[in-house]
Amino acid sequence: MQVLITGASRGIGAQMTAQLEARGDTVTATARQGRDIAVDVSDAASIRATADAFGDRPLDLLVCNAGVYPDRGEDLTTGFPADMWAEVFAINVTGVFLTVQALLPNLRAAKGKIAIISSQMGASTKASGGGYIYRASKAAATNLAFNLATDLKSDGVAVGAYHPGWVRTDMGGASAAVSPEDSAAGLIARFDALNITNTGLFETYDGQPHPA
Repeated sequence: MQVLITGASRGIGAQMTAQLEARGDTVTATARQGRDIAVDVSDAASIRATADAFGDRPLDLLVCNAGVYPDRGEDLTTGFPADMWAEVFAINVTGVFLTVQALLPNLRAAKGKIAIISSQMGASTKASGGGYIYRASKAAATNLAFNLATDLKSDGVAVGAYHPGWVRTDMGGASAAVSPEDSAAGLIARFDALNITNTGLFETYDGQPHPA
């Protein structure tokens, strides 16, 4: 299987890369300082250059994993500045869409799959306050997955959104409940199970359906 992962230099992305390669898949690992291709998903030209570097190879699985969460601990009355909103949406939402768009010919050629790493923090059922920018961006990313699933179904391209768990990474922190290894293994199992029949789903890394 030919796979391309964004945000693959550390955390869940690095673990997914390692586990997929260990089972024999070919992975193109991308990040701002990517192993295979350097890409800044907040920059449209960089994304276009990534697609050009990937070439015309059919792509079986695109994993949109790159993301940021800079607004943890921001104060409601004085924080959440406009430039932070712009940065987070450029990476967590626009970057996802532009990456999908740039690699659509490759995905269509393989009748491949798109996995968007979202978060339950964007779900209306998990509105516990705070993290407004990150939450809003992940709600948008999940909605993007649903609508891409509708438009790409006729091409045979399946799309899923996934909550990776609260993971012990730089973003999740040392006290998080799930190891990167377990999250990656669970996500890969979800990607394997994604198909054109169940396209448009939102699931947790351990296979539970999640309301949006």
